[in-house]
Amino acid sequence: MSSTEDAPDGHRGGPAPGALLLCRAAPDSVALVAPLLRERMLLAGAGGKWSVLVPEGTPWRHGGEPVDRVLTGWAAALAVGAPWPVLALWWDADHAGFTLASGFRRPVGYVWLADGTPAGEDEAMRTFAARLGLDPVLDAQTLDRLAAPDPASDARARLHGLLAVLTRAGVALPGGLEAGASADRLRDAVRGRGDVLQVERPGGREAVRARLGAVDAGRLGPWLPRAGGARARALALAQVAAGLPLITWGMRHRSGGWLTAGALLVGHGALGLTYDLARAGAEHGR
Repeated sequence: MSSTEDAPDGHRGGPAPGALLLCRAAPDSVALVAPLLRERMLLAGAGGKWSVLVPEGTPWRHGGEPVDRVLTGWAAALAVGAPWPVLALWWDADHAGFTLASGFRRPVGYVWLADGTPAGEDEAMRTFAARLGLDPVLDAQTLDRLAAPDPASDARARLHGLLAVLTRAGVALPGGLEAGASADRLRDAVRGRGDVLQVERPGGREAVRARLGAVDAGRLGPWLPRAGGARARALALAQVAAGLPLITWGMRHRSGGWLTAGALLVGHGALGLTYDLARAGAEHGR
């Protein structure tokens, strides 16, 4: 990564941070879940089976939290309530990388230093390929090369190589979206396009509707208590139990991304328990 002209104050000497969220789902499906992040974003199609979220804000500039931690939390929060994986791509003056989140599984990711030096584990690349169902031969070979030393490839080139692999998996970023560009340029590249949706921060009833829509559309719908069965109540309790430590950790480390992930888990669990109580009350009143 070489250009410094995009760097705002506080990021001189290297490119400004930037990030993209790729979701393996159509924009209308992503639009149901994205408001749960409570961040303003631009949503566009990125291929037949993919969508891309471009953050309008840059919390990593003002909150003191690195862009990779913010994006990892966002990806995990989105993936919890959806039946599709979320891939976060991020970069700053010092390094670049990606994080893949899928359901309740532990996110997997990889990092390169600014000069392209690999700083991740080979096993992460193999797990990444398996979870996305990439070609076990051709794509795996390309990913192996991205995890090998190459003095001619900096971090931006590594991300371009990763996107080339994803192109074979159906990803087609809208024109102007380029890995390594500043957040401002990414936002300007898609703003004003006729096929771009603006994701607003929901409040009040809109937030509740967004959460309900996400749960109904996601993998959790069949497990809700309204569907019946003790497994739904068990899942709801497990979500609350898993989310509370994430909220505590996020508050302790001032991590907005992990706070969001924890809040989403607790919210889903509480919503499930609410369904259960309402359903029990309705049956008792019959």
